[in-house]
Amino acid sequence: MTEASHAKAGSGSGTITTNDGTQIYYKDWGTGQPVVFHHGWPLSSDDWDAQMLFFLSKGYRVIAHDRRGHGRSSQTDTGNEMDTYAADVTALVAHLDLKNAIHVGHSTGGGEVARYVARYGSGGRVAKAVLIGAVPPIMLKTDANPGGLPIEVFDGFRSALTTNRAQFFRDVPAGPFYGFNRPGATVSEGVVDNWWRQGMMGGAKPHYDCIKAFSETDFTEDLKKIDVPVLVMHGDDDQIVPIADSALLAIKLLKKGELKVYKGLPHGMATTHAEVINADLLAFFQA
Repeated sequence: MTEASHAKAGSGSGTITTNDGTQIYYKDWGTGQPVVFHHGWPLSSDDWDAQMLFFLSKGYRVIAHDRRGHGRSSQTDTGNEMDTYAADVTALVAHLDLKNAIHVGHSTGGGEVARYVARYGSGGRVAKAVLIGAVPPIMLKTDANPGGLPIEVFDGFRSALTTNRAQFFRDVPAGPFYGFNRPGATVSEGVVDNWWRQGMMGGAKPHYDCIKAFSETDFTEDLKKIDVPVLVMHGDDDQIVPIADSALLAIKLLKKGELKVYKGLPHGMATTHAEVINADLLAFFQA
């Protein structure tokens, strides 16, 4: 590819409209090789502030979108599943004419990355991918996945969201998401408040639907199809997506996978330990 297309300028922020009329909000800053960030449930592109600013300063073009139903995107009542999420990414990538991009996904966003790269990542669109605390291969306990979490866990999520979403969206970040429930943890009220703010921006219906999307989607075949290098990053104290049934299985399915395990780090380690995660991401990008 030419250097000119590689370094096409970002546009600040904007929206695209997908084929079903959904508006997808995105940020697009800088020039250079594109890095696309895919957020977790029930958050928004704002969850990547620490990474967007860091990689912008390192000369990358940084892009992050609000998944449909999340953040500033349309509060969709349909299409809140992985196939459509991946198609929405494809529409955004085409709109911004991204080539040789690195796709970084956290949690649910890691599932989105796996499906997008497996289905649409050919033809020079994708250079590398990163899965951080990501849900693949599959979270739900099934006969084929006996180490997964039982359906009752996710039914509990649905019940809590339906009963009192605002309280649920405070309890998660104040507790297991960032490891703030661990003895001796240094709790950041600002981080908790920001998680709550992002969550409450999105729609209750798409958030409800997305629980099924992130827990029941099987990404096994997606992982097997991916041909580009993939860095799998996971904290071994991840209380949201337990490492034994995610990263440790995913790495076995990837053709060009590299696994980095972070001792004692939580699900939200890209926020709580941004300096560690950013340094390792940069090394992988530059390798």
